[in-house]
Amino acid sequence: MGDLAGHRPVIFFVTGLSGAGMSSALSILEDIGFAVFDNFPLSLLPALLQQEETRARSLAVSFDSRALHFDPMLLLSTIKTLKDQGVYTIKTLFLSADDAVLLKRFSETRRIHPLARDRAVADGIAAEKGLLFPLKHEAGYVIDTSEYSIHDLRRVIERFADGVRSNRLNITVMSFSYRHGLPREADLVLDVRFLRNPNWDGELKDKTGLEVPVQAYVMADAGYPPFIAGIETILRLLLPRYAQEGKSYLTLAFGCTGGRHRSVTVAEQMAAFIRQDMGLEVLVHHRELKK
Repeated sequence: MGDLAGHRPVIFFVTGLSGAGMSSALSILEDIGFAVFDNFPLSLLPALLQQEETRARSLAVSFDSRALHFDPMLLLSTIKTLKDQGVYTIKTLFLSADDAVLLKRFSETRRIHPLARDRAVADGIAAEKGLLFPLKHEAGYVIDTSEYSIHDLRRVIERFADGVRSNRLNITVMSFSYRHGLPREADLVLDVRFLRNPNWDGELKDKTGLEVPVQAYVMADAGYPPFIAGIETILRLLLPRYAQEGKSYLTLAFGCTGGRHRSVTVAEQMAAFIRQDMGLEVLVHHRELKK
């Protein structure tokens, strides 16, 4: 994996809600070669960028509400100035999570919320969400970690970082079950529950869409060929345009009831189409088969 995107140094600005996983995100970035600076004073950023040992490396610098006099608008202004200079490839990662999840995490770790030292954690979460709203609104990539394991977070961050540093669109095709909720990282979601369901066939019920008999059963649906042809037409239009716009990471998700038969079959065929017909790299992730 290259260290430069378009021969420009890469800087990830990492921010977000306390308890949403910023420390884990920074650890992952450090593991894949980024020079990491946690809760870095914004006033010292110009000096950091002048250091010889950091110029040739990808950097990940976090700023959050733990810092004294933290100013989101000043951070946004700094990011804009750096982007306008055109010297760096700049990406902003914002980590978020549902209020209930954040409350649970603070309760389990007994950590003190930086904005709730003298009040309830829920009040601190609300205050921080208001404070950081401009940053979330302008962030290039928002990662909602509410339902993520550390392995999920690593998968998402590594793919995103790889796309930025190699200056190409990284594509993930995934399957999922609507029963377990929409995948939070998905950019495009398609419902394939209209296709015939192998779950009602006794011989296929315990198999998955990775197996030929299930794939044959799903593909025999009269609606399958025109559906696939339509998706292929859309992808031929969208993927080159996303790449031209500088998008680094795209997740295409197919959902069905159980996430084991129809969605897996379609995801596998779409991944093969992207690889073979469009000549692009693609990662396949079957969410429910991992459980």
